[in-house]
Amino acid sequence: MATAHHHPQIASLLTLSARLGRDPLLVQASSGNTSVKLDGVLWIKASGKWLASAMDEDSLVPASLDQVRGCMRQGLDYRSIRAGTSGCELRASIETAMHAVMPHRVVVHVHSVNAIAWAVRRDAPERMAELLSGLPWQWIPYVASGLPLAQEIGRALERDPAATVFVLGNHGLVVGADTCAEAAALLDQVEQRIAVQPRPPRQAPVRLKPRAQWRLPANPALHALGADAVSFRILQQGVLYPCQAIFLQEPTGDAAYVAAAGRGVLVSASITKTQSAILGGLLEVVQRIDENAPIRYLLPSELEALLSADVYRYRQKVESNAKTRVV
Repeated sequence: MATAHHHPQIASLLTLSARLGRDPLLVQASSGNTSVKLDGVLWIKASGKWLASAMDEDSLVPASLDQVRGCMRQGLDYRSIRAGTSGCELRASIETAMHAVMPHRVVVHVHSVNAIAWAVRRDAPERMAELLSGLPWQWIPYVASGLPLAQEIGRALERDPAATVFVLGNHGLVVGADTCAEAAALLDQVEQRIAVQPRPPRQAPVRLKPRAQWRLPANPALHALGADAVSFRILQQGVLYPCQAIFLQEPTGDAAYVAAAGRGVLVSASITKTQSAILGGLLEVVQRIDENAPIRYLLPSELEALLSADVYRYRQKVESNAKTRVV
């Protein structure tokens, strides 16, 4: 790793990143990102890297805070003009601007299944106000990642400069603190408050048979996506959050899995480690959504914006960082 990575605060960030990345209830595959600000430089997770591998490989990219914030003031995406200029092949996370706009030294963004289960609800702002009462938090309605999300968080900070917790509609959770230890403690506190007991897993009453391009999942709990009537109904009505669309649907329109009502699930014979992780996270999310919850699905226009050529190039990068292809 680069010499700068031996800085105590960067070492702490890498340790925290790896811990978070190995918790599938907080991070699935390459989702989530972390950063620390040191002497005018934002050290942030590289695009497509897995937080779980933070201790094992180069995973941080340095970005000038002045440059990132200067780009924001001009309505520009720092990544688009700085790609390949950081002295390494790694590219900064799509959320670089979001991390830069936050004044906190340490910023942690996770795809908490508990947070997403609340954040896909139309009544999420009201429910979060109850659960997070007493904490300096802000609700961020769904907006595309990158500059749009950074701008929304910037506006939220104008409303409450003391905010340290941000719940992202149809997306996840962000916390900011002065140290990694404080960020971890704050994240733990929020997770305890928003924790939802999942519906008990239901085994498929009739096992599906493998066929042609489909096979049974290695994780039998996934059958609940079909066997559990509530989960099946939720999934049939739309897409809940970006990773679901980005990783579980192929450019051809094919899916990584199929669910049969009252029966269970088959997965693609070519399902990858990344897709398996995202599918497992989807199971955890839908099993935490109440059957009577008013759900806000991603709009067709939002999905169209997500599923671009750039997104599929990002997918290829994520898969290349997944080390092994498994089911």
